[in-house]
Amino acid sequence: MSEFKAGPFLDRIQLPEDLRNNFSIDDLPQVSEEVRQYIVDVISEIGNSHFGASLGVVELTVALHYVFNTPYDQLVWDVGHQAYGHKILTGRKDVFHTNRIKGGISGFPKRSESNFDTFGVGHSSTSISAALGMAVANNYKGEKERQHIAVIGDGAMTAGLAFEGMNHAGYEKDANLLVVLNDNCMSIDPNVGALRDYLTDITTSHTYNKVKDEVWNLLGKVSKFGPDAQSVASKISTALKGSLLKQSNLFEALNFRYFGPVDGHDVIGLAKVMEDLKDIPGPKILHCITRKGAGYKFSEEGDPTKWHAPGVFNKDTGEIVKVVPKSPQPPKYQEVFGHSIVELAETNDKIMGVTPAMPSGSSMNIMMKAMPERTFDVGIAEQHAVTFSAGLATQGMVPFCNIYSSFMQRAFDQVLHDVAIQNLNVVFCLDRGGLVGADGATHHGAYDLSYMRCIPNMTVSAPMNETELRNMMFTAQQEDMGPFSIRYPRGKGVQTKWKTPFQAIKVGQGRKVTNGDDIAILTIGHPGNFAQEAIKELKSTGASIAHYDMRFVKPIDEVMLHEVFSKFSKIITIEDGCLMGGFGSAVIEFMADQKYNAEIVRLGIEDAYVHHGTQEELWADCGFDKDAIVKTIKSMLNLSIPEKVSANIG
Repeated sequence: MSEFKAGPFLDRIQLPEDLRNNFSIDDLPQVSEEVRQYIVDVISEIGNSHFGASLGVVELTVALHYVFNTPYDQLVWDVGHQAYGHKILTGRKDVFHTNRIKGGISGFPKRSESNFDTFGVGHSSTSISAALGMAVANNYKGEKERQHIAVIGDGAMTAGLAFEGMNHAGYEKDANLLVVLNDNCMSIDPNVGALRDYLTDITTSHTYNKVKDEVWNLLGKVSKFGPDAQSVASKISTALKGSLLKQSNLFEALNFRYFGPVDGHDVIGLAKVMEDLKDIPGPKILHCITRKGAGYKFSEEGDPTKWHAPGVFNKDTGEIVKVVPKSPQPPKYQEVFGHSIVELAETNDKIMGVTPAMPSGSSMNIMMKAMPERTFDVGIAEQHAVTFSAGLATQGMVPFCNIYSSFMQRAFDQVLHDVAIQNLNVVFCLDRGGLVGADGATHHGAYDLSYMRCIPNMTVSAPMNETELRNMMFTAQQEDMGPFSIRYPRGKGVQTKWKTPFQAIKVGQGRKVTNGDDIAILTIGHPGNFAQEAIKELKSTGASIAHYDMRFVKPIDEVMLHEVFSKFSKIITIEDGCLMGGFGSAVIEFMADQKYNAEIVRLGIEDAYVHHGTQEELWADCGFDKDAIVKTIKSMLNLSIPEKVSANIG
C-alpha cells in the first residue's frame, strides 16, 4: 500500500482551527481540491469504503468547518456516508487509510472516536432531531450563541423521522438550528417519491432562481438594516417562492426560513452564505445542489450506484478492480432472493415486492425491471414500507417486504401492530441478517431473531443455504401463512447449483444434517455451514457429532428437540445473532419447560456491540466460526482445552 501524501495546504491542516486560522476564503477551492484528491488516493487503494457521497460534499465540508467554530459549534452528519472529508479535517487524516478496517477508524461518525463527531450515526434521518436536542439543551444552559448544524441528504429527508424533527424544530423558534439539505437526487439508488419531484421543481424553476438571487442578497445583509428590513425581506421572499413556484414552500410551512437552492460546489459562495446565516436566528434550511461523486471524472460520468462503494479501483483510469475466481462461485444470498421472487411472481400474480430505498442492495431491482407495476421502492421509510405492505395484504396480495435486518428495527411497532395483530401474510425478507462486516455496530443485523421471535403470529426462519432460501420463500407465499420472517446473511452462499425446483417446507420442521452419538450441534441459518466444516475437521478424532439444522426459531421443532434432549447430554447451539433472547435461548426455554437436563453451550453474539472488521474476523471474534466450534466441541468432549476466544466488542 502506498504512503499517502496530502497536498501542501491539507498537509498544514490537522484540525479545523488550522483551516480557520491559516487560510483565507480565497484558499478554500485549493483546500477542497486537496481533500478530494486525498479521498480518491486512499479509497482507490484500500477499497472497502463508501466513496461517491463524500466526494459530493467536499466543498460543503470545507465551508462548514471554515465558517463554524467546530466542535463548539456542533455539526451533525446524517447517515455518515458523506463524512470522510470531515474525518480528514478533524484529526484523522493520518489514520484515514484504516477506515472500516478492524482496529481502525469507523466508516461513520462516532462519538467515542472524536469530539468533532457530535452524534453517532449510521441509520438515516436522525440529524435534525439530534441537532435540535443539542440546540434546546444549550439554550437551557445559557449557551445561546452556539450554532447547531444538521447535514442531511435529500434521500434521508423522505423518512418520517426527518419530518418529525422539522415539525418540532419549527415550534422551537429560539433554537439556533441550521439544516443543510444536501440535494443530489440520490440515496444509494436514485430517489423516488413526491419530495424528489418537489425539490426538482425548486431547482429547475428558472424564473424563481433568477429572481431569488436579489432576495438572497437582501436576506444576507439584514443585520445591517435592522429587524424591520428583515421582516420585509422575509415577506418578499415568501411571496416570491409561493408565486413563482406556484406552490407554498414546504419548509417555510414548517416555520423554517428557506434559503436556496445554492451551488453546493462553490466553496467560497457557500462560506459567505453560511457566514450570513449565522446572524439569522431560529430554524433555517439551506438547500444545496450537489453531485454525488463530484470532482472525480469517472464517478461523475459513471453509474452513481456503482460508485457509492466501488471497492479498490485504478484512480487514473477509473477501472474497478475485480478478482476473477478460477472456479464457479456461489451467488450472494440477495441475488438468490432477487431471481427467486421473480420466478414465484410469474406463477403467483398476488406477489408484490416492496423495499425502502434498497432495490440494488437487496436485488429487488431484478423484479423491478421484470415487473415494474408490482414492485415498489418507497424511499428511506421503513415504517411506511411495513404498513404499506400490510395494506396490500388486506386486499389479498402477498407482499415480500425486503429490508435489511438492521433497518427493520426502525419499523418494529409496525410489524407488531399493523401486521402481526391482524395476522396478515406479509413476508419479511431480512437481508444482512447477522454480522455484516465493515459497516460495524450500526449495521449488524444482530437482533432480528430475538425481536421477531417475541411477536405473536410470527414465523421466524433462517435458511442454511440457497436452496433452503428458495424453499422458504415458496412456503411463505402459500395461503394463510400469516406474518413470515426469513433472514439471511450478507455475502455469498455455499451452492453453485442452487436453482432447484421449489419445494414446500413444513413450517416449524427442522432437518437432521449429520447423525452422531456423542454431542449434538443445533444451528439456525448460515452458521450451519460452519458446523459442517468443524465436523469434517474433527472426523479424524473419532468424535461422533450430530448436526441439526433447525430452520425455524418459531415455531421451533419440538419433536426434534425431544429427540435431541432424550439422546444427548451435551449440546451446542449456534447463531449469527444476539444470544439474549435468541435461538439458543429458545432451546434452553424448551429444556426448562420440558424438565430436561443437559450441558448447553450457546455460541453467538454476546450482550455487547460489535465493532467493524471483515465478516470472517468478526465471526471469529464472537466465537462461532469453524475454529471456535472445533474448540468448543473438543472442550466439551475433553479432547483438548480450547484457547479463550476474545471478542471485538465493547
